[in-house]
Amino acid sequence: MNSTSMPETPCIVLGLETQIGLGIVRELGRAGVKVLGITHSANAIGLRSRYLTRAIVVEQPRSKELIDCLVRLGEEFGEICLLTVSEVNLNWLLENRTRLGKVRPILPRQEAIGVVLDKQKTLAIAQSVGINVPRTIDPESFESVKAVASQLAYPLVLKWKDPNLVGPLLSKHGISFEKAEYALSAGSLLNICRRYEPIGMWPLIQEYCPGVGLGQFFYMHEGQALRRFQHVRVAEWPPEGGFSSVCDSVPLNQHTALQEQSINLLRAIRWEGVAMVEYRFDPVTKRAVLMEINGRFWGSFPLAVHCNAGFAVFAYMVQGLGKHPQLDDPLGNIRCRMVGTELKRLVRIVFQRSKIRDPLFKLAPAREVLRFVADFFRPRVRYYLWAADDPAPFFADLANALQHKN
Repeated sequence: MNSTSMPETPCIVLGLETQIGLGIVRELGRAGVKVLGITHSANAIGLRSRYLTRAIVVEQPRSKELIDCLVRLGEEFGEICLLTVSEVNLNWLLENRTRLGKVRPILPRQEAIGVVLDKQKTLAIAQSVGINVPRTIDPESFESVKAVASQLAYPLVLKWKDPNLVGPLLSKHGISFEKAEYALSAGSLLNICRRYEPIGMWPLIQEYCPGVGLGQFFYMHEGQALRRFQHVRVAEWPPEGGFSSVCDSVPLNQHTALQEQSINLLRAIRWEGVAMVEYRFDPVTKRAVLMEINGRFWGSFPLAVHCNAGFAVFAYMVQGLGKHPQLDDPLGNIRCRMVGTELKRLVRIVFQRSKIRDPLFKLAPAREVLRFVADFFRPRVRYYLWAADDPAPFFADLANALQHKN
């Protein structure tokens, strides 16, 4: 799609602090959309993008000040679309969508996002459509954990059912939030769960699933997948599993049966818009096990941008304007990396091995260093932040990092 075929209606992007919002700005801007960016931070990297038509700083996120700003933009531009990044912003916009004047936020259905944010509900629906899910226990009390601890097969992984819900409660009691914890024995399981007695809530206890992260991405509209894309994680932070620091796009002629299962899952939830269905895929057994659904633009979104996947354009056009864009298929065999996070990962693998919690994580320091260096010379490697046509956000991030160290 070129700029001559793109409607004149601008699009607001709320959240310019990370590579995700920056990726949305770049994708829309390159397609010829006028992008108005809003952030609460004057240091947000997205503010420096050349693809912003207007940059706006509203210091108080999710506030009356922000609502007033959006209403003014609606009065200035008429009916205008809005895309955002985080779950907290999605929920806030769902709660306040009638107060935004002529601004039309592009949002999933309230009931659907409620399911996606609850891992236990997601896993139950996935199992009903034939997707492999990890064996999971949802503890009701510390006593219930003690009752089964000696009967379980280890290692186990502990994850919160709804991280957005439990985060503030943990903070209130001075308990650190852990995205994933590993129990190697009944004793370590009880030690972990005892920590959460003050809040009266416990994480899900799941079987350990070996393999690599496989993400499948879809743009869903009225039960149909209008756009699809997939990647495999080459490296993650933390090393034992988290978010992608290096990922490769995977051609769509691979994992085709799993793609259809993912689509059936999103249909069952009645999902509308962009979504990431994340699996742990074992290359040896070829078994894929569902981990979660991200009902938003995801952390490795820059790879999708580099591959011309067009998810932000689809959201803007289909949900925002009621039109269907015509785009070529996404590119395969492109690698994307976040160098700063990669360096942090290498330090952990080479010098801080005791901090890696996954007992089955295979350490290969020499191979990791070699791959890190070689990627700088591979022609099909791209970067989360660096772009030759839009270099300023990269240098802004570098300046932020140096300022933070000082």
